[in-house]
Parts: sequence; structure tokens; C-alpha cells
Amino acid sequence: FCTLCLQECLKPKKPVCGVCRSTLSPGSRALDLEKQIETTETACSGCNKKMYLSKMRSHAASCSKYQNYIMEGVKAVTKEPLHSTRNFPNRFTFPCPYCSEKNFDQEGLVEHCKTLHSMDAKQVVCPICASMPWGDPNYRSANFMEHLQRRHRFSYDTFVDYDADEDDMMAQVLMRSLRDK
Repeated sequence: FCTLCLQECLKPKKPVCGVCRSTLSPGSRALDLEKQIETTETACSGCNKKMYLSKMRSHAASCSKYQNYIMEGVKAVTKEPLHSTRNFPNRFTFPCPYCSEKNFDQEGLVEHCKTLHSMDAKQVVCPICASMPWGDPNYRSANFMEHLQRRHRFSYDTFVDYDADEDDMMAQVLMRSLRDK
């Protein structure tokens, strides 16, 4: 994970797992996972040298073939930035759809709604979904509280590049998967 992703996951008031977004309890270690990492062997995607997963990070940092492999992938999906004067929707802060209080981050909006509006049955538009390229700004969720808890347990910007062309990315992934076999 990159530093920004880890910082988002490890917010002091509610740390979550970087993979499944379930709440982390302080002081507990996943010993079974640590053992699996120590005993699972894999090959470097750059030089094909075999090693345990626990050694992969340090190897990748010094393997020029692996770094070239990664840069090929980055170049394949990176496009020139558009210098047009497009309007970019705000995907970082949101208003409460019930009381119109403003400037909540995603986690703050979820907590605010759970605390103050958990019994409100009014159908509202999800401001998080409405800000997404695929979002419908007119769709009213039948059960907004359930929607928040199911759909917004993680931040989309952790996983989505809003400017990437999805078809191009899919083609690149398929080509790399065939080449990596």
C-alpha cells in the first residue's frame, strides 16, 4: 500500500484493514497471516527469481528488472492529462442529505448520519454516489442508512482513477495477464 492509502486506513479514531475495510482492534497481530507470508514462495515478475513473500519487498526495491516491469505498466495506462477547463466534481467533502450540514468527508458523513439520522426514513440522494462519474444525481435511495453502511465502508478514490479510460485499462490488464503466464 502507498503511504496515503495506509494513512486513510489507520485514522486514529477508526483504523480499518487495507484490504477488507473491517475495523482493526489495537494490539492484535495476524500470526496466521505472518506465517503464511513467511512460508509462501513466489517469483519476481521482473527477474523470475524465486523467494518467500516476506523477502519480496526488499528484493523489489533493488531489482531493476522488476522496476522496469512496473514502469511498463504505468506507461501503458497513463495518459496525458487533459488541460481543458473541465468542471471537476468535489469527491472529498459532502453535505448531509437530511440536514444540509456541509463539509463531511466520507467517514464523517457516515458517522453523522448514523448518530443523528438513523431513524429518518426520508428517501434521499446519496451525495457520495452523486459525485461519481457513474452516479445518478436524481436517484433516491429507499434505505439510505443501509446504503451508506454497505456501499461506503471504503473510499472510492483508494481504488479508482477517475481520469483513466476503463476500456484501455482492461485491455492492458488482459495483455499483461497473458504475458505473465
